[in-house]
Amino acid sequence: MNNILIYTTPTCHFCHMAKEYFKSKGIKYEEVDLAKNPERGQEVIQKSGQFGVPVIEINGKIVIGFDRPKIDEYLK
Repeated sequence: MNNILIYTTPTCHFCHMAKEYFKSKGIKYEEVDLAKNPERGQEVIQKSGQFGVPVIEINGKIVIGFDRPKIDEYLK
């Protein structure tokens, strides 16, 4: 079972792509919408060194952006 956390914003196209990718594979994830939870933005900076989205955490490993090959690698 993978532990997946994705930081998103409602207007982020790549965030929508990442969520659809997980849904298409039947993979559950927890989403943190930074527009609704701006106080959690500091987490994104601590984990990724930047404030861009999506930031995806898969089993403790960080993926910046919708990097499908890296996502697939971390899901194995």
